Amino acid sequence: MTKHSQIKSDPMAIMRLLKDENGNMPKGLPPVHKWNPDFCGDIDMQIKANGQWMYMGTPIGRAALVKLFSSILRHDDDGCFYLITPVEKVRIVVDDAPFIATLVSKVVDEGVEFLRFTTLTEDVVIVDDKHPLWVNYDEQGEPRPYIKVRDNLDALVHRNVFYQLVEWAEIRELDGESCYAVQSAGQWFKIAPAV
Repeated sequence: MTKHSQIKSDPMAIMRLLKDENGNMPKGLPPVHKWNPDFCGDIDMQIKANGQWMYMGTPIGRAALVKLFSSILRHDDDGCFYLITPVEKVRIVVDDAPFIATLVSKVVDEGVEFLRFTTLTEDVVIVDDKHPLWVNYDEQGEPRPYIKVRDNLDALVHRNVFYQLVEWAEIRELDGESCYAVQSAGQWFKIAPAV
């Protein structure tokens, strides 16, 4: 996870960019980071690597229900994922990242370019110093790009979205190496080495 440049993003610009097409701000999330209920055990719920939420081996088909569950998801320091309420804490299985970024757009605000991602659960994320973009590689050398959504929760960037980033990438010298990088909030984020 490499960040570049000392420019910090303008919080007011980020707030403007998070608005939907009707100019509405996203609704706030429950304060799960403040809740500390007793652990109640495991629940047979899984978020598959493709972003599909499963309950007892069956896909959860209602998008509103998935969105609700995603709003109370927390990734704790023990490496486990939990659904948290003020009175319950249940552990679930997450195969990779809990979210999938399925859309990206470039937005320019007051001359500064931003990358705006949207996830399957309708989270909107502006890539900046607090929400970085980075790429890991699997055993076969295939790129696995991620963005920080909130707290300890990441989104895997969908392959089609990654191809869009590759189209926008420029060759830059970052950390002493030549690489392909994309710009957001005045920073450059490395997505691949330049061969």
